Amino acid sequence: MLTWQDIVARSESGNLAPPSRVEKTDQEWQAQLSEEAFRVTRQKGTERAFSSGMCTLFEPGRYGCTCCGTLLFDAHEKFDSGTGWPSFTQPAQDNAIAYHKDGSHGMTRIETTCATCDAHLGHVFPDGPPPSGLRFCMNAVALKKLD
Repeated sequence: MLTWQDIVARSESGNLAPPSRVEKTDQEWQAQLSEEAFRVTRQKGTERAFSSGMCTLFEPGRYGCTCCGTLLFDAHEKFDSGTGWPSFTQPAQDNAIAYHKDGSHGMTRIETTCATCDAHLGHVFPDGPPPSGLRFCMNAVALKKLD
């Protein structure tokens, strides 16, 4: 199980190698993504809280990166955080997500990106439910339901 200490260490010392790499130009991403998905995933934006029905979607399945389709989360790890963004306690694969220190907006956080294509997903916090205590707070527009 991934812990907060693991995440902090990766954000400071380096992330695990991704399963593969997808690299495209901004023009190629713009042609593929909606305006909002491009703003959030490629320009590190944040969607408005409670703007997606994905927050209240609790059915079996898996969630992937909206840009490259890499498996990121399983619905079994999804929970209602009350924050207005879909939240998970663990990634589906240990090397699916990369972690980066983020000092924007006057606070220190850990940004999560897709390890395969570098899409901004959201942030991870140490205030989730047991046993991991993690809350992966994701932009819904950065995720797509795979099945």
